[in-house]
Amino acid sequence: MGKTLKIAVLPGDGIGPEIIEQALKVTKAVCDKFGHTIQYKTALTGAIAIDEVGDPYPEETHQLCMESDAVLFGAIGHPKFDNDPTAKVRPEQGLLRMRKMLGLYANLRPVETFESLLHKSPLRKDLVEGADFMCIRELTGGIYFGEKGRSEDGNTAFDHCVYTREEVERILKLGFEYAMKRKKRLTIVDKANVLETSRLWRQIGQEMAPKYPEVETEFMFVDNAAMRIIQWPKSFDVMVTENMFGDILTDEASVITGSLGLLPSASIGVHTSVFEPIHGSYPQATGKDIANPIATVLSAAMMFEYAFDMKEEGALIREAVDASLAESYVTEDIAEGKSYKTSEVGTWLADYIAKK
Repeated sequence: MGKTLKIAVLPGDGIGPEIIEQALKVTKAVCDKFGHTIQYKTALTGAIAIDEVGDPYPEETHQLCMESDAVLFGAIGHPKFDNDPTAKVRPEQGLLRMRKMLGLYANLRPVETFESLLHKSPLRKDLVEGADFMCIRELTGGIYFGEKGRSEDGNTAFDHCVYTREEVERILKLGFEYAMKRKKRLTIVDKANVLETSRLWRQIGQEMAPKYPEVETEFMFVDNAAMRIIQWPKSFDVMVTENMFGDILTDEASVITGSLGLLPSASIGVHTSVFEPIHGSYPQATGKDIANPIATVLSAAMMFEYAFDMKEEGALIREAVDASLAESYVTEDIAEGKSYKTSEVGTWLADYIAKK
Protein backbone atom coordinates (compact mmCIF):
# COMPACT_ATOMS: atom_id res chain seq x y z
CA MET A 1 0.00 0.00 0.00
CA GLY A 2 1.51 3.33 -1.09
CA LYS A 3 2.06 6.14 1.38
CA THR A 4 2.01 9.93 1.14
CA LEU A 5 5.39 11.43 1.95
CA LYS A 6 5.47 15.08 3.02
CA ILE A 7 8.91 16.54 2.39
CA ALA A 8 10.24 20.05 3.09
CA VAL A 9 12.81 20.95 0.44
CA LEU A 10 15.47 23.51 1.40
CA PRO A 11 17.81 23.96 -1.59
CA GLY A 12 19.93 26.68 0.07
CA ASP A 13 22.91 28.35 -1.60
CA GLY A 14 25.52 27.70 -4.29
CA ILE A 15 25.10 24.29 -5.89
CA GLY A 16 22.29 23.44 -3.44
CA PRO A 17 19.40 23.98 -5.90
CA GLU A 18 21.10 21.94 -8.66
CA ILE A 19 21.89 18.90 -6.52
CA ILE A 20 18.50 18.97 -4.77
CA GLU A 21 16.80 18.92 -8.17
CA GLN A 22 18.55 15.59 -8.96
CA ALA A 23 17.66 14.10 -5.57
CA LEU A 24 14.03 15.03 -6.23
CA LYS A 25 14.12 13.36 -9.67
CA VAL A 26 15.32 10.17 -7.99
CA THR A 27 12.83 10.48 -5.11
CA LYS A 28 9.94 10.88 -7.58
CA ALA A 29 11.14 7.88 -9.60
CA VAL A 30 11.21 5.72 -6.45
CA CYS A 31 7.76 6.93 -5.38
CA ASP A 32 6.34 6.13 -8.83
CA LYS A 33 7.95 2.68 -8.69
CA PHE A 34 6.55 1.79 -5.26
CA GLY A 35 3.20 3.57 -5.53
CA HIS A 36 3.90 6.35 -3.02
CA THR A 37 2.73 9.94 -3.38
CA ILE A 38 5.21 12.72 -2.75
CA GLN A 39 4.10 16.15 -1.53
CA TYR A 40 6.88 18.67 -1.26
CA LYS A 41 7.25 22.39 -0.70
CA THR A 42 10.37 24.49 -1.13
CA ALA A 43 11.51 27.10 1.40
CA LEU A 44 14.33 29.60 1.90
CA THR A 45 17.40 29.06 4.07
CA GLY A 46 21.01 30.29 4.19
CA ALA A 47 22.57 33.26 2.39
CA ILE A 48 19.70 33.49 -0.10
CA ALA A 49 17.27 33.79 2.82
CA ILE A 50 19.39 36.56 4.36
CA ASP A 51 19.33 38.42 1.01
CA GLU A 52 15.58 38.01 0.58
CA VAL A 53 14.19 38.30 4.12
CA GLY A 54 17.15 39.16 6.37
CA ASP A 55 17.05 35.84 8.25
CA PRO A 56 19.00 32.62 7.42
CA TYR A 57 16.24 30.39 8.89
CA PRO A 58 12.92 32.25 8.56
CA GLU A 59 9.94 31.33 10.73
CA GLU A 60 7.90 30.08 7.76
CA THR A 61 10.75 27.73 6.80
CA HIS A 62 10.72 26.37 10.35
CA GLN A 63 6.94 25.90 10.24
CA LEU A 64 7.21 23.96 6.97
CA CYS A 65 9.91 21.71 8.50
CA MET A 66 7.74 21.05 11.55
CA GLU A 67 4.73 20.12 9.38
CA SER A 68 6.75 17.75 7.14
CA ASP A 69 7.79 14.11 7.59
CA ALA A 70 11.38 14.82 6.49
CA VAL A 71 13.59 17.67 5.30
CA LEU A 72 15.77 17.36 2.20
CA PHE A 73 18.48 19.98 2.49
CA GLY A 74 21.06 21.19 -0.05
CA ALA A 75 23.89 23.34 1.24
CA ILE A 76 24.41 26.79 2.69
CA GLY A 77 27.19 29.35 2.67
CA HIS A 78 28.47 32.20 0.51
CA PRO A 79 31.97 33.67 0.13
CA LYS A 80 30.78 37.20 0.95
CA PHE A 81 30.03 36.00 4.50
CA ASP A 82 33.10 33.73 4.83
CA ASN A 83 35.42 36.65 4.16
CA ASP A 84 33.68 39.10 6.47
CA PRO A 85 34.41 38.40 10.16
CA THR A 86 32.23 41.37 11.17
CA ALA A 87 29.02 40.09 9.52
CA LYS A 88 26.28 40.10 12.18
CA VAL A 89 24.01 37.61 10.40
CA ARG A 90 25.54 34.54 8.76
CA PRO A 91 24.15 31.63 6.74
CA GLU A 92 25.63 29.12 9.22
CA GLN A 93 23.58 30.65 12.03
CA GLY A 94 20.54 29.39 10.16
CA LEU A 95 21.90 25.85 10.23
CA LEU A 96 22.68 26.00 13.96
CA ARG A 97 19.24 27.45 14.67
CA MET A 98 17.52 24.80 12.57
CA ARG A 99 19.38 22.08 14.51
CA LYS A 100 18.40 23.66 17.82
CA MET A 101 14.74 24.37 16.94
CA LEU A 102 14.12 20.95 15.38
CA GLY A 103 15.96 19.26 18.26
CA LEU A 104 18.42 17.60 15.87
CA TYR A 105 20.79 16.23 18.47
CA ALA A 106 22.46 13.52 16.36
CA ASN A 107 24.28 13.69 13.05
CA LEU A 108 24.71 10.31 11.34
CA ARG A 109 27.45 10.04 8.77
CA PRO A 110 28.11 6.68 7.15
CA VAL A 111 31.68 6.32 5.86
CA GLU A 112 31.65 3.82 3.02
CA THR A 113 34.01 2.97 0.21
CA PHE A 114 32.94 2.46 -3.39
CA GLU A 115 34.73 -0.39 -5.14
CA SER A 116 35.12 1.48 -8.43
CA LEU A 117 36.67 4.52 -6.71
CA LEU A 118 39.15 2.97 -4.28
CA HIS A 119 42.07 4.28 -6.35
CA LYS A 120 40.82 7.83 -5.67
CA SER A 121 41.44 7.50 -1.95
CA PRO A 122 44.53 9.23 -0.54
CA LEU A 123 45.14 6.01 1.45
CA ARG A 124 46.39 2.70 0.08
CA LYS A 125 43.71 0.44 -1.35
CA ASP A 126 44.38 -2.35 1.18
CA LEU A 127 43.72 0.08 4.05
CA VAL A 128 40.38 1.43 2.82
CA GLU A 129 38.87 -1.48 0.89
CA GLY A 130 35.86 -2.66 2.89
CA ALA A 131 35.93 0.25 5.34
CA ASP A 132 32.34 0.80 6.47
CA PHE A 133 31.54 2.63 9.68
CA MET A 134 28.98 5.03 11.09
CA CYS A 135 30.00 8.26 12.81
CA ILE A 136 27.42 9.65 15.24
CA ARG A 137 28.11 13.24 16.25
CA GLU A 138 26.27 15.05 19.04
CA LEU A 139 24.88 18.15 17.39
CA THR A 140 23.24 20.56 19.83
CA GLY A 141 25.58 20.79 22.83
CA GLY A 142 29.21 21.43 23.62
CA ILE A 143 31.44 24.32 22.66
CA TYR A 144 29.41 25.45 19.62
CA PHE A 145 26.40 26.21 21.79
CA GLY A 146 28.05 27.24 25.07
CA GLU A 147 28.35 30.79 26.33
CA LYS A 148 30.94 32.73 24.35
CA GLY A 149 32.35 36.22 24.44
CA ARG A 150 35.21 38.72 24.46
CA SER A 151 36.70 40.86 27.17
CA GLU A 152 35.98 44.58 27.03
CA ASP A 153 39.34 45.34 25.42
CA GLY A 154 38.71 42.59 22.88
CA ASN A 155 42.00 40.81 23.63
CA THR A 156 40.61 37.81 25.52
CA ALA A 157 37.96 35.42 24.18
CA PHE A 158 36.17 32.41 25.63
CA ASP A 159 33.92 29.56 24.48
CA HIS A 160 32.35 27.37 27.15
CA CYS A 161 31.93 23.65 26.53
CA VAL A 162 28.89 22.41 28.46
CA TYR A 163 27.13 19.01 28.48
CA THR A 164 24.30 17.69 30.63
CA ARG A 165 23.72 14.05 31.59
CA GLU A 166 20.51 13.98 29.54
CA GLU A 167 22.30 15.16 26.37
CA VAL A 168 25.04 12.57 26.77
CA GLU A 169 22.68 9.69 27.60
CA ARG A 170 20.43 10.20 24.58
CA ILE A 171 23.31 10.31 22.07
CA LEU A 172 25.08 7.31 23.63
CA LYS A 173 21.79 5.37 23.61
CA LEU A 174 21.61 6.00 19.86
CA GLY A 175 25.21 4.83 19.52
CA PHE A 176 24.52 1.56 21.34
CA GLU A 177 21.33 0.99 19.31
CA TYR A 178 23.15 1.46 16.01
CA ALA A 179 25.96 -0.84 17.15
CA MET A 180 23.32 -3.52 17.87
CA LYS A 181 22.05 -3.18 14.26
CA ARG A 182 25.56 -3.45 12.83
CA LYS A 183 28.68 -5.37 13.93
CA LYS A 184 28.09 -4.76 17.66
CA ARG A 185 31.18 -2.60 18.23
CA LEU A 186 30.96 0.90 19.68
CA THR A 187 33.83 3.36 20.05
CA ILE A 188 33.13 6.30 22.38
CA VAL A 189 35.58 9.11 21.57
CA ASP A 190 36.52 11.70 24.20
CA LYS A 191 39.43 13.58 25.81
CA ALA A 192 38.82 12.34 29.35
CA ASN A 193 42.46 12.77 30.37
CA VAL A 194 42.04 16.56 30.08
CA LEU A 195 38.40 17.69 29.82
CA GLU A 196 35.75 17.55 32.54
CA THR A 197 32.94 17.24 29.97
CA SER A 198 34.74 14.21 28.50
CA ARG A 199 34.98 12.66 31.96
CA LEU A 200 31.18 12.97 32.22
CA TRP A 201 30.84 11.30 28.78
CA ARG A 202 33.12 8.45 29.83
CA GLN A 203 31.38 7.97 33.18
CA ILE A 204 27.95 7.76 31.55
CA GLY A 205 29.31 5.44 28.83
CA GLN A 206 30.67 3.10 31.52
CA GLU A 207 27.30 3.13 33.31
CA MET A 208 25.37 2.32 30.12
CA ALA A 209 27.66 -0.33 28.60
CA PRO A 210 26.47 -3.21 30.88
CA LYS A 211 22.91 -2.66 29.57
CA TYR A 212 24.18 -3.66 26.12
CA PRO A 213 26.20 -6.80 26.93
CA GLU A 214 26.35 -7.86 23.27
CA VAL A 215 28.11 -4.64 22.29
CA GLU A 216 31.87 -4.49 22.57
CA THR A 217 32.41 -0.95 23.92
CA GLU A 218 35.75 0.82 23.74
CA PHE A 219 36.74 4.29 24.90
CA MET A 220 39.30 6.20 22.86
CA PHE A 221 40.96 9.60 23.15
CA VAL A 222 40.19 11.85 20.20
CA ASP A 223 43.83 12.23 19.13
CA ASN A 224 44.21 8.44 19.01
CA ALA A 225 40.93 8.15 17.06
CA ALA A 226 42.21 10.71 14.51
CA MET A 227 45.31 8.57 13.95
CA ARG A 228 43.37 5.30 13.85
CA ILE A 229 40.98 6.57 11.14
CA ILE A 230 44.02 6.91 8.86
CA GLN A 231 46.01 3.87 10.03
CA TRP A 232 43.20 1.35 10.29
CA PRO A 233 39.79 2.67 9.19
CA LYS A 234 38.39 -0.88 9.03
CA SER A 235 38.71 -1.22 12.83
CA PHE A 236 35.62 0.97 13.42
CA ASP A 237 31.95 -0.01 13.35
CA VAL A 238 30.04 2.75 15.16
CA MET A 239 31.81 5.81 16.57
CA VAL A 240 30.02 8.31 18.83
CA THR A 241 31.43 11.60 20.06
CA GLU A 242 30.70 15.18 21.10
CA ASN A 243 30.02 18.10 18.78
CA MET A 244 33.43 19.62 17.97
CA PHE A 245 35.37 16.32 17.95
CA GLY A 246 32.65 14.90 15.72
CA ASP A 247 32.85 17.84 13.33
CA ILE A 248 36.58 17.30 12.83
CA LEU A 249 36.65 13.49 12.80
CA THR A 250 33.75 13.12 10.35
CA ASP A 251 35.48 15.46 7.89
CA GLU A 252 38.70 13.50 8.29
CA ALA A 253 36.88 10.20 7.75
CA SER A 254 35.01 11.51 4.72
CA VAL A 255 38.12 12.15 2.61
CA ILE A 256 39.51 8.62 2.94
CA THR A 257 36.80 7.34 0.61
CA GLY A 258 38.10 9.52 -2.22
CA SER A 259 35.36 12.08 -2.79
CA LEU A 260 33.38 14.48 -0.65
CA GLY A 261 30.75 14.49 -3.36
CA LEU A 262 29.62 10.97 -2.48
CA LEU A 263 28.78 11.00 1.21
CA PRO A 264 25.33 11.63 2.67
CA SER A 265 24.26 12.44 6.21
CA ALA A 266 21.17 12.47 8.40
CA SER A 267 20.46 14.71 11.36
CA ILE A 268 17.84 13.15 13.60
CA GLY A 269 16.24 14.14 16.86
CA VAL A 270 13.09 15.34 18.53
CA HIS A 271 11.07 16.69 15.58
CA THR A 272 11.61 16.32 11.81
CA SER A 273 14.83 14.71 10.59
CA VAL A 274 17.05 16.46 8.03
CA PHE A 275 18.91 14.70 5.22
CA GLU A 276 21.79 16.46 3.48
CA PRO A 277 25.12 15.90 1.70
CA ILE A 278 28.19 16.47 3.86
CA HIS A 279 29.82 18.88 1.42
CA GLY A 280 29.39 22.66 1.33
CA SER A 281 27.78 25.01 -1.17
CA TYR A 282 30.77 24.96 -3.59
CA PRO A 283 30.08 28.53 -4.85
CA GLN A 284 32.67 28.29 -7.66
CA ALA A 285 30.50 25.69 -9.41
CA THR A 286 27.15 27.45 -8.98
CA GLY A 287 24.99 27.28 -12.10
CA LYS A 288 27.59 25.33 -14.11
CA ASP A 289 25.77 21.97 -13.90
CA ILE A 290 29.02 20.22 -12.90
CA ALA A 291 28.51 19.44 -9.18
CA ASN A 292 28.33 15.81 -8.07
CA PRO A 293 24.72 15.06 -7.02
CA ILE A 294 25.42 11.59 -5.61
CA ALA A 295 25.83 12.62 -1.95
CA THR A 296 22.45 14.34 -2.08
CA VAL A 297 20.86 11.37 -3.88
CA LEU A 298 22.26 9.04 -1.19
CA SER A 299 20.89 11.45 1.44
CA ALA A 300 17.48 10.83 -0.16
CA ALA A 301 18.18 7.07 0.22
CA MET A 302 18.85 7.64 3.93
CA MET A 303 15.60 9.63 4.09
CA PHE A 304 13.61 6.64 2.79
CA GLU A 305 15.41 4.32 5.21
CA TYR A 306 15.39 6.40 8.39
CA ALA A 307 12.44 8.81 8.10
CA PHE A 308 10.00 6.47 6.34
CA ASP A 309 11.39 3.04 7.29
CA MET A 310 11.40 2.05 3.60
CA LYS A 311 14.48 -0.16 3.29
CA GLU A 312 13.66 -1.48 -0.19
CA GLU A 313 13.27 2.01 -1.63
CA GLY A 314 16.57 3.12 -0.13
CA ALA A 315 18.31 -0.01 -1.41
CA LEU A 316 17.10 0.66 -4.97
CA ILE A 317 18.61 4.18 -4.89
CA ARG A 318 21.91 2.73 -3.66
CA GLU A 319 21.81 0.12 -6.43
CA ALA A 320 21.29 2.89 -9.02
CA VAL A 321 24.24 4.86 -7.62
CA ASP A 322 26.51 1.79 -7.65
CA ALA A 323 25.48 1.14 -11.27
CA SER A 324 26.27 4.71 -12.35
CA LEU A 325 29.70 4.51 -10.69
CA ALA A 326 30.42 1.12 -12.26
CA GLU A 327 29.48 2.47 -15.70
CA SER A 328 31.45 5.70 -15.08
CA TYR A 329 28.34 7.77 -15.71
CA VAL A 330 29.60 10.45 -13.32
CA THR A 331 30.41 14.15 -12.96
CA GLU A 332 33.82 15.65 -13.67
CA ASP A 333 35.13 15.48 -10.07
CA ILE A 334 35.40 11.68 -10.22
CA ALA A 335 35.40 11.03 -14.00
CA GLU A 336 38.44 9.36 -15.53
CA GLY A 337 37.43 9.93 -19.14
CA LYS A 338 34.18 11.46 -20.34
CA SER A 339 32.22 13.31 -17.66
CA TYR A 340 28.53 14.10 -17.48
CA LYS A 341 26.52 17.06 -16.23
CA THR A 342 24.84 17.17 -12.82
CA SER A 343 21.43 17.05 -14.49
CA GLU A 344 22.43 14.16 -16.79
CA VAL A 345 23.54 12.03 -13.84
CA GLY A 346 20.26 12.76 -12.04
CA THR A 347 18.25 11.76 -15.12
CA TRP A 348 20.34 8.58 -15.58
CA LEU A 349 19.71 7.51 -11.98
CA ALA A 350 15.95 8.22 -12.25
CA ASP A 351 15.78 6.26 -15.53
CA TYR A 352 17.65 3.31 -14.00
CA ILE A 353 15.09 3.20 -11.17
CA ALA A 354 12.14 3.50 -13.57
CA LYS A 355 13.40 0.60 -15.71
CA LYS A 356 14.11 -1.80 -12.80
